[in-house]
Amino acid sequence: MHLLGKNITLYRYKAETALRNEALQAIEAPELNSIYIPDSMVPLIHDDPVEKMEFIEDDNRTAILPDPFVSIGGMDYFLSVKGIGSTTDPFSMRSLDRFHVMSLVNSLELKKKLQDHQTDSSRFITGELWLRGSPYGGQGLEHATIAMKASRYADETSINGFRIAPLLQVNVIPEDLERSVKSIYWYRKFHGKIVQEIRLVPSNIRIYFHSSNTIGSNARQVFDLFGLDTNEKTFRFEVNFVRSAIAMLTLFPRTLSKTEEGLYSGLDFYDVWLDKDAVIAPDGTIFFVDLEGIEAIQIRREKVRDKIEEQVFRSLYEFMFAYEQIDLERRIRFNGTEERKIQFEILLREAVMMDPFLEIVEDGSSLKLLIKNNLNDEELNMEFPILDR
Repeated sequence: MHLLGKNITLYRYKAETALRNEALQAIEAPELNSIYIPDSMVPLIHDDPVEKMEFIEDDNRTAILPDPFVSIGGMDYFLSVKGIGSTTDPFSMRSLDRFHVMSLVNSLELKKKLQDHQTDSSRFITGELWLRGSPYGGQGLEHATIAMKASRYADETSINGFRIAPLLQVNVIPEDLERSVKSIYWYRKFHGKIVQEIRLVPSNIRIYFHSSNTIGSNARQVFDLFGLDTNEKTFRFEVNFVRSAIAMLTLFPRTLSKTEEGLYSGLDFYDVWLDKDAVIAPDGTIFFVDLEGIEAIQIRREKVRDKIEEQVFRSLYEFMFAYEQIDLERRIRFNGTEERKIQFEILLREAVMMDPFLEIVEDGSSLKLLIKNNLNDEELNMEFPILDR
């Protein structure tokens, strides 16, 4: 599969690696030990680039190589680089071009370098403090470390059924580039280390936001891209979608453990959401991409069931919204006439069949999800109403 999107040219430079995912060290390629910058930022670095490469844009500060990079478990993954710079002023809709950047820096030498560099590119990593642990347009080591820790929880791409786009490496940008970048800021200067994340993604199709192609905005194009040309293929796609979505809704109990202090620990989400921070693989599986918002929390035993319910509700609407767009497109293409709730129940039963953390429970005219936990503690299991017939 060849990904679609707006082309972007990036220059590859050799880089120092700060963090590496030991579980995926067998993946070796020159592209991993590199940082990537747009043409507009070339004057900010002293070294010569190794090569010029063609990516496609994804999200505000991310780019993806449009052709498969590696296969894991029979699925193709594409190389994604997070922290390549942004195209828009953070405080207006003004283009972040070299002339705007020149107005932000004090160094006459840097102003001249930018002025003399002829380019059509308008994209910069800046030194403006942004989102606690990152600079605007770039990625900070603090956030990247959290993302790597989350990636290390996984068996390659799965945390007990919760699928992630694995982070391979965190690479530090060169010191001369970092000095120049940190001189570009509006109000508050970022003082941490600036890095790039090198990660693997199964596609660039998001649920609703941060992509030109999403399930929410253009299900028809997504069906064409993924080759969903029969009702049977689409059914399997929907089963995988539902299975992986519910795994995301139940991440906390899937990772539940007990600490030496008697508290209960599990993974939770911070400032990341299903609609913009996850992508859909060609087989329908949802992969969470932006791992910097996944961290372990510790709570008392009496709060565990409340947290499980809260986490389900947090993304339930986004899951059902996306499912509705997928199934609507299926009905249009293949003349589906099934009653909405009956179809969803069929998919739901198929999706949880092999999931050790989930079970369907009949309650009169309602279906409930029996959500189990990683400790096999039946007292912490809970039932969640998922469908009323």
